[in-house]
Amino acid sequence: MRLAIYGKVYKKEYQKQLQTVFDYLSQKEIVFFVEETFLIQCKQAELRIKQSDTFDNYHTLKKLKADYVISIGGDGTILDVLTYVLDLQIPVLGINTGRLGFLASVDMQNAIKAIDNLEKGHYQLDHRLVLQLESDIQLFEGVQYALNDFVIHKKDTSSMIIIHSYINGEFLNSYWSDGLIISTPTGSTGYSLSCGGPIMYPNSSSFVVTPIAPHNLNVRPIIVSDENVLSFEIEGRATSYLISLDSRSETVSNNAQLAIKKAPFSFNLIRFNDDNYLDTLRNKLMWGVDNRNS
Repeated sequence: MRLAIYGKVYKKEYQKQLQTVFDYLSQKEIVFFVEETFLIQCKQAELRIKQSDTFDNYHTLKKLKADYVISIGGDGTILDVLTYVLDLQIPVLGINTGRLGFLASVDMQNAIKAIDNLEKGHYQLDHRLVLQLESDIQLFEGVQYALNDFVIHKKDTSSMIIIHSYINGEFLNSYWSDGLIISTPTGSTGYSLSCGGPIMYPNSSSFVVTPIAPHNLNVRPIIVSDENVLSFEIEGRATSYLISLDSRSETVSNNAQLAIKKAPFSFNLIRFNDDNYLDTLRNKLMWGVDNRNS
């Protein structure tokens, strides 16, 4: 078994548990590689790590021929892992050292057990939809994919923007708003949800289009099949606006041509038998919890 370990920010409070993980891998003689920047952070914290090669992008990860990627962090860290894995479709295990943990569902204290289950093949894969941005100019250094959402947002102005939206070239609506979110089912519990969008089951095969603070109060989110292509034209007083793919953002001029479609590959998220999506919804969103004083 060959593991690629990715982390975004080293957290001192998990030092002992992280050292235990590295010691376990060495003891079991499991081949593992640590992302370059995270490795530097770990060594600066004087963690003892026996490893060989490192990786710092898609191409160097590809050469390592890893069987799995272990993401150590929160859900945002897993979103970053997408930019490394892309069409390699290496299964990803999320070990949670963040807050909510919708995607990174394994607690740090259960990391050894999770790795042991990986080695035994005791897991399932959730094939998560990835969205792809098409544009007339290269953006995001050519890595134009997202696991959660694509967002168009106003920039440097208090005025609303108008986003003319189309489905397969057919006019959908002109959104007078602060912006627009195109979310996957995975991202439906994120920014889209906070703007009034619906929660979608992971295998829903759909996008949800959610306006951000729309001027017309009767404008509501709409769910469309992921077989469609969504395209946009932006109008407003400013000459530029902000777009984002998950946690990555860029400024774009208002004459840029943008379209969203389903990527030709999925993101393979590792799930164990005791990890149930509906349980996660109830626990993380506190559904049915009665907080009234007795």
